[in-house]
Amino acid sequence: MNTTKSQATILIADDDEDIRLALELLLSAHNYKTIEAGTAKEVVIESERQKPDLILLDMNFSRDTTSGQEGLAILQQLDQSNIPVILMTAWGSIELAVKGLQQGASDFIEKPWQKEKLLNSIEQQINFSRIKQEHQGYRQLLSKSQHKNLPATSKHWVCQSSAMQAVEQLIKQIAPTDANILILGENGTGKSMLAERIHQLSSRSDQPLISVNMAAIPDNLFESELFGHQKGAFTDAKQQRVGRFQLADQGSLFFDEIGSLPINLQPKLLRVLESGQYEILGSSQTQNTNVRLISATNADLNQLVNNGDFRQDLLYRLNTLVITLPPLRERLADIPALAENFIVSFSKKYHKQTLTLDDDAITKLKSHYWPGNVRELGHVIERAVLLTVENVISAQNLLLDVGTSTNCKIELQPLETAERKLIEKTMKITSGHVIEAAKLLEISRNALYRRLEKFNIKFDANQ
Repeated sequence: MNTTKSQATILIADDDEDIRLALELLLSAHNYKTIEAGTAKEVVIESERQKPDLILLDMNFSRDTTSGQEGLAILQQLDQSNIPVILMTAWGSIELAVKGLQQGASDFIEKPWQKEKLLNSIEQQINFSRIKQEHQGYRQLLSKSQHKNLPATSKHWVCQSSAMQAVEQLIKQIAPTDANILILGENGTGKSMLAERIHQLSSRSDQPLISVNMAAIPDNLFESELFGHQKGAFTDAKQQRVGRFQLADQGSLFFDEIGSLPINLQPKLLRVLESGQYEILGSSQTQNTNVRLISATNADLNQLVNNGDFRQDLLYRLNTLVITLPPLRERLADIPALAENFIVSFSKKYHKQTLTLDDDAITKLKSHYWPGNVRELGHVIERAVLLTVENVISAQNLLLDVGTSTNCKIELQPLETAERKLIEKTMKITSGHVIEAAKLLEISRNALYRRLEKFNIKFDANQ
């Protein structure tokens, strides 16, 4: 199918020869190539033979001049062609327009048409068609890439402990459904890997899994990131962008740190979850999507609701099913297998022979409190692989502080208090440098700014 305006071919489908001539003159003057069809049968034949970029379809042909049923019948026959269709009728009605759009039409124009409105609609639909083709190609690449990585992901999924066996049993029960899932758990527990596991076991596993870290998106780009934008939709929109909902269509969409979604955008996400409909920035045309949403957070969403920072109705949409990932200190039986996976991975990364853990090292790993959970374990093993010169990783190679073992006295305090103290300490260490502090805390700069404002912690806005 042609994609540039100078090459685009438009099928004019109308039983009135004068109408066809008028449209042919108008479109030719704007560098479009035209072909014509005067009967319903010709419309179907020419669309299959010529593969036009767009069809201007009259709603009424000779045997029925007012109801629009002929046009709707043709539209059904064109349903599998993936060619954008703009409906035309001199007997316009909202009801007829809705029926046509529900059956797959891209737009609806009344006769006599307004020239600029018609030309703008044609250009917009041809551009949408081009984006859709590019999007489909990208989705195929994503799907192939994910299928290639499936065995490795499955291999690294560890559930030997009783706590994780309970999670695995729940996953196998709910993954095949299309219900939205909310994953809860501390930082570093493996929420993104769990989302991938759910996708693999779902009926959508042959479609892409698209992941979005909500805390890493600047507030002013959220809408563009999720729904896409057209060229010129805002100052920096130099080219069209496909949104995450479109990329994930028919597949799964994973929103990490969902609690970071700005309150002003939550109604738009709620609308998509309820109706599957949204608009691309810069376009008035409603798009449809079919995704399975998996969300994750370490925040207390109920508390955010009470604070007015998160919508109650959106939470109900997100938490149809809830899975809580246990912290690593509650799944000690998984530590040897998790450590082994990391050893294999980092030995390959740093071109070293595969190492093993001695018994003392395993004991020390199991006695550590693991405030950073599986992510922290990965960092510890990576460091040990780099430092070990023998074939065996010893307890000394782990460089774990004794003071953080499970045998030490742990000071319990409210989560918000601990979070505030940690941020204050990090800002002091980095002399108030936000970027460096965000790196140390392993969160985005925007996420740190939100926490600094939340806890009223003073900082230099220029850093």
